[in-house]
Order: sequence, then C-alpha cells, then structure tokens
Amino acid sequence: MKMVLEQSDGEFLNELHRIGPKTVHDICSAVGVTATAVRQRLWRLQGQQFVARDLVRSGRGRPHYVYRVTDKGLRQLGDNYGDLALILWREIRNIPDAAIREQITARIRNALVSKLGRFSEGRLKDRMQRLGNSLLSLGYDVEVGSSGAALPILRENNCPYQELAEEDRDICGLEREVFEQALGTSVRLTHCCLDGHHCCEFEAAELQSQAAAG
Repeated sequence: MKMVLEQSDGEFLNELHRIGPKTVHDICSAVGVTATAVRQRLWRLQGQQFVARDLVRSGRGRPHYVYRVTDKGLRQLGDNYGDLALILWREIRNIPDAAIREQITARIRNALVSKLGRFSEGRLKDRMQRLGNSLLSLGYDVEVGSSGAALPILRENNCPYQELAEEDRDICGLEREVFEQALGTSVRLTHCCLDGHHCCEFEAAELQSQAAAG
C-alpha cells in the first residue's frame, strides 16, 4: 500500500526525479529553496527509502554526492491505481454469471491472503499482532488492541479502499473474509468509516471448535 507523503515532499520527490541525480547545490537551484531546507527534506526522504545518495568520482575534481529517486520512490510516484481498481471492481460486479463472479472474487481473496500471510498457529492475540505487523509492513495504518471483552481488535485508522467501499460495501466484506482466512478464525467488522466512525475495527474471536480443542 502506498505511504502517504506530505504534498510538499511529494512535489519535491517528483522534481528530483524530473531533474535526475543532482547535488544539493543543483537541487537548490532547481527548486529555489535553501540548502538547509533541501538537506532536511533529503534526509527525511532517505529515511523513508525514497531517495538514495551516491558518491560520484569524475576526472580530477573532488568526489561529490548526488541524490536520486530510488525504485521505491518511483513506485510511490507512480502508484496511482485508484481509478483502475474502481473500474476493475465494477466490471467484476457486473459479470452476469454469479458463479464466475464468485470464482474471480475468491481468487482475489486468496491472492490477498497470500500477500499478508497466514497466522493460524498460537494464541489469537499473538496471531492478530502478527497480522497487524504484516499490514504495517505493507504501508497500512493499523493498530492492534482489545475490546471490552478482551477480544483482539485490528484497527485501521483510515479506510484503505475508501473510494471502492463508497461505491460498493461488499469490499468491506471481502476485507473481513481476507482477515478471517489469514487468522483462521471468525472476524467481525464492528466499526466502519462509512458509518461515520473515525476508523474501521475488526474484532476476532476463536471458533468454538478451536476453543474447545485448546
């Protein structure tokens, strides 16, 4: 999932890609800001692995550093798949054959589970934490906690599929099913951004057969 950049950082990253690998001095000339401001922004984007620094040795001049956009940074700049995802989802939902629709949806669900991983071993709370860590590694803004009944909660601080969900709430059900398969247990959507909540929350509970076996 795409990491959210401040608008100014995104514009700076795009400009750096446009002008190519450049020194701090060259970047200052191109964007019209001070060297201190450029270095601060470069340091921040390096920390996010969107920018890399390379040592250049050429001719008799002193070696110098140039800064460039990394492959991860290029993916950040080009990660504008929202419209395409919406079109594809609409076309899937408009397939007249229900069996074919379900087959395609199941394959999407399985692919998402494979990307996240499966966490069906160990205590439910620990499994939920591992799922949360997997989502965090993919750029999701999530937290793991517990409900009043001490059931583990996965909290999404913003909806990762907002535009899709606004058009078709079945995407919320698909996400819940993905989490169920990843955890190997029952999951319930208890809060949803579409209902005016400030976050989406998924509550997991052990299946009765699993609880009895434990």
